[in-house]
Amino acid sequence: MYSKIKQIFVIFLGLFLLGATVEIFAQQPTASPTPVLYTEKTLAQMKQIQQAALQSDFALRQTAYLSYNIGARLTGSPQAQRAVEYVAGEMRKLGLDVRLQKLTVPHWVRGEERGELVEYDGMARGTKQKIVLTALGGSIATAPNGLVADVVVVNNFDELTQIGRKNIEGKIVLFNNKFDREMAAIGFGGQAYRHAAGYRGGGAIAAARFGAIGVLVRSAGGSQNRLAHTGAMRYAEGVKKIPAAAVSFEDAEMIDYLAKMGKVKIKLLLTPQTLPDTTSYNVIADLKGSEKPDEIVIVSGHLDSWDLGQGAIDDAAGVAVSMQVAYLLRQLKIRPKRTIRFVAWMNEENGVVGGRTYAQEEAANISKHFAAIESDLGANHPVGFHFAGKPEALPFLAPISKILKEQGAGLINLTEEAGTDIDPLTSKGVPSFAQWFDTRTYFNYHHTAADTFDKIVPRELAENGAVIAVLAYGLANLEQPLPR
Repeated sequence: MYSKIKQIFVIFLGLFLLGATVEIFAQQPTASPTPVLYTEKTLAQMKQIQQAALQSDFALRQTAYLSYNIGARLTGSPQAQRAVEYVAGEMRKLGLDVRLQKLTVPHWVRGEERGELVEYDGMARGTKQKIVLTALGGSIATAPNGLVADVVVVNNFDELTQIGRKNIEGKIVLFNNKFDREMAAIGFGGQAYRHAAGYRGGGAIAAARFGAIGVLVRSAGGSQNRLAHTGAMRYAEGVKKIPAAAVSFEDAEMIDYLAKMGKVKIKLLLTPQTLPDTTSYNVIADLKGSEKPDEIVIVSGHLDSWDLGQGAIDDAAGVAVSMQVAYLLRQLKIRPKRTIRFVAWMNEENGVVGGRTYAQEEAANISKHFAAIESDLGANHPVGFHFAGKPEALPFLAPISKILKEQGAGLINLTEEAGTDIDPLTSKGVPSFAQWFDTRTYFNYHHTAADTFDKIVPRELAENGAVIAVLAYGLANLEQPLPR
């Protein structure tokens, strides 16, 4: 999405802006052509909101409830519907104007999943060796009694092409493409994930074109705890659909090792179902602005999750810190000038129906959407925020960064996108934002059974809540429109 060089450049640019322009833009000159961006009152309130967020446990309690009391919230599930009802109720308690935006969403259920190595070099007579795997979201099922076939191991799409149809037809392909843990370790976990996830998304299509009857992909994450990493996959029109699953890091290593010694045969059983589309909802709650109620600042997270864990870091935490914005403003008796609109998106993980439907239904009001914020990618320590918009807007954001700098979150990263659900708005010119996280460990848990509430660090969640609340209120009270 953006290069390391660009990130480094933007960091230095942000530091320059903080050092050279913050004082200019934060003041209220009387005899200068420089426009007022934030009143002294707004700047003081942002600091007040920041301190309240750092001390509040509201987001932590909401994250716990969504994770423990409701649990995994796969689109179309009873838990997803319960989460809609719960979050809507909590926002009504805060006195916000709440509505449910109706959606028609996909309904995929996992079923049973099992993998066994049934033939390989050195195998003890009469035994089998289990492997840890999980169906990819959207996969079709195997036959009811499973699928037994030889495995062909490739590292990438180029190797698949080089091996050719005659060596692939009638077999199961394992894409043994490794998640770059070193890249993640220096803070580029998102980039490592996007590269690895390309095989999860497109592996079934590529393998089927060469006659494969099933596909396995090495998990697109950093876990080395024998956890399989799920996520959405795709099929293409005109290409035969084949069952698809992810195997753990350790099992991908084992299969690759054994395949170098000779034939490896696997029995794969997957029983997922794609049921008829069903109804779900985005939860939308407005805290009306005092001066410009028709102008909207969105603060949001996605309510759905995958079904292996509890969906705590992806994305109960994001929903909770977004809910907390309204809670803090109510507690502090502070009213924004523009409307702050909380949105809990549905279906980010396997369709983005919530984000796309919202953008379509608000098409005539896009110019009234002042900004959009999405909190995703967990709840690790934030170093600042991403900004998807025009570079000319950076000086407008410098006073916000100056306040966030006090908690170690003062950097700005100019990027092309800020969140999956708000991408349809970003593409229409709405300035968009997200926390800039430390992602070194996030992909060890993401989309796995280990995405559970215990991974939430209360202090770091509070830091995230402060970034979101200060950013949302600052944008809602900005005295000038952002360049767009």
